[in-house]
Amino acid sequence: MPEIDLATVIFAIIALFVAFKLRSVLGMRSDDERPTGGLIAPLRRAPGPEAIPSPPNAPVSAPPAVVPPAERWKGAAQPEAWPGLDALAAADPTFSADDFLAGARMAYDMIVHAFAAGESQTLRGLMAPEAFANFDKAIRARVSAGQVMTTTVVSIEDAKIVAAQLDGAISQIGVRFTAKLASVTRDSAGEVVDGSPTDVADHIDIWTFVRDVRSRDPNWRLTETHSEH
Repeated sequence: MPEIDLATVIFAIIALFVAFKLRSVLGMRSDDERPTGGLIAPLRRAPGPEAIPSPPNAPVSAPPAVVPPAERWKGAAQPEAWPGLDALAAADPTFSADDFLAGARMAYDMIVHAFAAGESQTLRGLMAPEAFANFDKAIRARVSAGQVMTTTVVSIEDAKIVAAQLDGAISQIGVRFTAKLASVTRDSAGEVVDGSPTDVADHIDIWTFVRDVRSRDPNWRLTETHSEH
């Protein structure tokens, strides 16, 4: 019987014990878990957008709330103008009463000053043909008489929509302006023939603006004016 080396037996027992402990901690690797041969497994491509499923029972966006005319046009227009504004907004969803009134105020200031200065070309771009013809006629008559007019818009106290209608694609909006103006007209000798060089007068006027809602031109043009006093 061969002699058994004690040291060899001890080392063999230790090796078996270590192997057993490693197996109990790490477990056995299945065939599917075997390395592919590389040190780093190949990266998998992330799924494209079409591969991302929609979440179940995704919420559906609610339709925009319908704002009643009393809230939609409140402060900008009188009640009698609301039906016309509703029709206009339906034909042109970009319409904003506040934006319109801001533009109307600017037009009022520009037209009053251009008329006093006799600037017909400026007026032509801001008015419908029939309104321009009336203003231009007045300017020519003033020039023929040798008169000079000076007007200053001191303030526009208020501007409110008082009428609105949609006739086919043509929309008309009437605006009541309450303003303070300082205006004077002098003859060729410099004498005052109308107005006052120092007084500020209150003016209440209704101006009607027109626009074709099918047009790409967003500008409204003055088509009619009349004074309330």
